[in-house]
Amino acid sequence: MESLRIKAFISSFKYPDGTEALREIEIELLDGEFAGILGSNGSGKTTLLKVLDGLIKNIDGYVLLDGIDIKGLSPKEIYRKVGLVFQNPDDQLFGATVFEDVAFGPRNMGFHEQEVKARVTEALRLVDMEAYAHKEIRSLSYGQKKRVCIAGLLAMGHEILLLDEPTAGLDPMGEYKLMKLLRDLNQKGVTILMATHSVDIVPLFLDRLYILSRGRIIRKGRPEEVFTAPEDMENVKLRLPQIAELIWRLKNEDGIPFNRIPLTIGEARRELLNLIQLNL
Repeated sequence: MESLRIKAFISSFKYPDGTEALREIEIELLDGEFAGILGSNGSGKTTLLKVLDGLIKNIDGYVLLDGIDIKGLSPKEIYRKVGLVFQNPDDQLFGATVFEDVAFGPRNMGFHEQEVKARVTEALRLVDMEAYAHKEIRSLSYGQKKRVCIAGLLAMGHEILLLDEPTAGLDPMGEYKLMKLLRDLNQKGVTILMATHSVDIVPLFLDRLYILSRGRIIRKGRPEEVFTAPEDMENVKLRLPQIAELIWRLKNEDGIPFNRIPLTIGEARRELLNLIQLNL
């Protein structure tokens, strides 16, 4: 049975100016899960990730990390297990070279230099950046910088990654490569929770999904359970994945008898082939 890594209940969180950013939030993250928080800009995704990472603790409620309330944990105790990758990698990178940046965390944790080198080498291998160890950070592409940010957390031994819009600013190929990297890390045992507003990548990679709107989780479940009708998505300033939107309209507006609404091209292809074979 999968163990529970993070369990949170946030009845309310308000910023100093009185703005309520989160309310009535219940969220769980299982060991080995690849989950997502889907929401439009301003829905509260970044704030929620900061709460789960312990950067924000003055909440009405609790966040349990492996069963322990993070309010009672030191930053070092939290960061030994969980780390947050910010949306803009330039907000997170400060070392002159890739190696120096990734090595900062393990050195700060007190590991001797041989262990630091081993951790950095393995982390860079996991994100396919070994060949760039001695490159200057400023010479990297945007996508490469994102990989270095992830490597920096892996080198510290993080078992749980929280990612804020990891594909933002990437072209379609860069987006796919980064998501494949995250899936590969997940299959190696890293637990991942990512915030995104990119609905088309969700069905391809995520096990479970939370939809966040105006600081509240309004729906949760597997992607096929969460994505229903276009109107439901429009109400939270989102849309269905493009292939799902097409099939939904063919079914509900043109009367084509699809048994289900597929979310990926592969699923849609199988549904179409079934319909064609039935009508031959």
